[in-house]
Amino acid sequence: MFTSTTRGVIALGAVLGLAMLTGCADDQPAASADDGAGPVSVKASDSSCDLSRRDVKSGTSTFSVSNGGSKVTEFYVYAEGDRVMGEVENIGPGLKRDLIVELPTGKYQAVCKPGMVGDGIRGDLTVAGDAPAQVDEDTLLKQATDSYQRYVNSQAVALEQKTTEFVTAVKAGDVAKAKELFPVSRTYWERIEPVAESFGDLDPKIDARVNDVEPGTEWTGYHRIEQALWVSNTTKGMEKYADQLLVDVKTVVAKAKVVKLNPLQLANGAKELLDEVATGKITGEEDRYSHTDLWDFQANVEGSQAAVQALRPALQARDAALVTSLDTNFKAVFAAVDKYRVGDGFKPYQVSEAEKKELSRVVDGLAEPVSQVAGVIAKK
Repeated sequence: MFTSTTRGVIALGAVLGLAMLTGCADDQPAASADDGAGPVSVKASDSSCDLSRRDVKSGTSTFSVSNGGSKVTEFYVYAEGDRVMGEVENIGPGLKRDLIVELPTGKYQAVCKPGMVGDGIRGDLTVAGDAPAQVDEDTLLKQATDSYQRYVNSQAVALEQKTTEFVTAVKAGDVAKAKELFPVSRTYWERIEPVAESFGDLDPKIDARVNDVEPGTEWTGYHRIEQALWVSNTTKGMEKYADQLLVDVKTVVAKAKVVKLNPLQLANGAKELLDEVATGKITGEEDRYSHTDLWDFQANVEGSQAAVQALRPALQARDAALVTSLDTNFKAVFAAVDKYRVGDGFKPYQVSEAEKKELSRVVDGLAEPVSQVAGVIAKK
């Protein structure tokens, strides 16, 4: 999943970027002469994205990504239309992270994003075979995806409703009401953002911050309006951005209601939401004008918990001790955030470095067991 810091805004027409991508595709190493089983090694750098093979068998695949460059990078597997099938973010220089993803037969792209921006360094990935989907073999996993789909649908309905109210206030010039509704409408977005992010460039259109926007691309979405509300205390000139925001949100909602998710997408999404907290919310970079970051923080953790809870019966059957650890650490994070509550919301996020360190500690404590969920779910 992209965070506002980690999500790369897709630059539709960056000639330099396209030239780089074309060159890298031509120079991709030949697939190794193995049987298509075992982890795929991904060697990422500031200028390359080399896979040990580009043909894998259908079913569950593991991509072991190591960053030999000087920039923080991300790795994605895209289906047609840049639909995200799986991603792993925030891979710092010298670090290694794994992505476990379920892929049916088809054509994909494997993408590294050094610096976490732009189209990335792309190359083809072919998946062949007739492996059955996990949900076809495991009743508990089928129930998990069905349960989470119901959760996504409920959040999507609320997202459209509250965004409509927010947009109405902006267009009416009601600054106070718009400020009140800004963090409320974003709550539903932040809970299901891994799903929303899978739909190509809709996420950056809706949720990019100004520094995420590449030259030649107009800044739109929530944070564009946030700046006007809190910096200039006005909605003047925001009408077109409000209209576009609602159009884009409605598009996400329509797609979210029909998208078919697999169990590993739930597991990876739970981890991505915690990455969002660590890289955007705790730092205070996300809602830099309104300082409503704690609303987003809470919503990200709630969304992560919803995905894990949907998988809970399957996790309990595979690793009961992990379920206990997850329960304990989710409780600790919510307790830490509750200290900042005021009524139905939160204090402005203007905290000390010591407080940020404590929030980071509990989030890191939760991220460790959540990072294990995909591996446990991938087991037969």
